Amino acid sequence: MKPLNKTSIVLLVIACFFCGTRSFAQAPAKGSLSIAVNYFVTNNQVPYLLVRVKTKVDGRFQTVAGIPVSLFLDKDSTGTAIGKVVTNEWGEATTLIRPTVKKQWNAGLKHTFLAKFAGNAKFDETTGDLTVGKAKILIDAGADKKITATVMEMKDATWTPVKGVDVKMAVKRLGGDLPVNETATFTTDSTGTVSADFKRDSIPGDAKGNITLIAKVEDNDQYGNLSIEKVVPWGAKFTPVSTFNERTLFATRDKAPIWLQLIAYSIILAVWGILVYLVLNVLKIKRLGKQI
Repeated sequence: MKPLNKTSIVLLVIACFFCGTRSFAQAPAKGSLSIAVNYFVTNNQVPYLLVRVKTKVDGRFQTVAGIPVSLFLDKDSTGTAIGKVVTNEWGEATTLIRPTVKKQWNAGLKHTFLAKFAGNAKFDETTGDLTVGKAKILIDAGADKKITATVMEMKDATWTPVKGVDVKMAVKRLGGDLPVNETATFTTDSTGTVSADFKRDSIPGDAKGNITLIAKVEDNDQYGNLSIEKVVPWGAKFTPVSTFNERTLFATRDKAPIWLQLIAYSIILAVWGILVYLVLNVLKIKRLGKQI
């Protein structure tokens, strides 16, 4: 086998150099996003959209902040643009369905919401969509504390009851919704209606005993998220009692309970007493050492 001459070696080095340069010049692979569109109607008012953006990192989905998403009604065009939103720190963004697409909204009974991300240096272009039909939910509360909710959809220009829709009946609370009885979810019958007996008689209300009932449809494939509220005087009257000037655990330092102050001061005295005792003993040992 003949040894390589100088010209061949130079050409080989140049070829390796350009191959390495091309490999280093390649842009890093971009990540992929997932865009989910959710549709909400509260108290049969103006609907709004919630957009959630996620990406998969090490096999787990994580939310992505700062992603601009353009929203459209039925098709991607200037006349059907709902608006542009940017995701917050939880990867979410909301927007109302604006009057600019009212004509398009009134023209159909079902609509598709399109969400589009144009891409950037870190993520590829991504789209998401959601198709829902026009629907509403009604609620009624009788004197016998029976709650009734009805789900209806727009069909042939009239509101028609819908069968087989899961409805949650609950009392609205600060920490979350509390079911009105032991059953959390009810399914509508042929008249689009569900009924539930209220069994939370001792639940606290406001000063007049008012509580807020809520009936809602969650993440339905055809209608999205629907909810409606009704205020009823079925709760226990709540009269707030101020303990501002009394000794309680939540009061200021000078209003702390006596027993708590005794425990705290006893611990402080015990710790300092031990420290003083140790210092005195050390000094005593030093004096004894000088006398020897």
